[in-house]
Amino acid sequence: MPGSYWVYILASQTRGTLYIGVTSRLAERIAEHREGQVVGFTKQYRVTRLVHCEEFNDVNEAIAREKALKKWRRAWKIELIERGNPEWRDLWFDLHLA
Repeated sequence: MPGSYWVYILASQTRGTLYIGVTSRLAERIAEHREGQVVGFTKQYRVTRLVHCEEFNDVNEAIAREKALKKWRRAWKIELIERGNPEWRDLWFDLHLA
């Protein structure tokens, strides 16, 4: 069975600083961001709120989506987030309820 790959968007706050990443282990990767274990951008700017994620069965599709989203205008990214998460809830908590 193929694995799951995730493209995710983190935010510092509602309509705040955004970060886009890709991973095969979503819960663990978000935990690393939240705990400040990922040195760099997300730690420096406290970008820890999971506001959007998309699942893929193919790693190449996930990577292509991540690269595409990174090229998007900021307004388009905000629109994407608000379409599925208008309150900018931290979806991290949903990962542990499933």
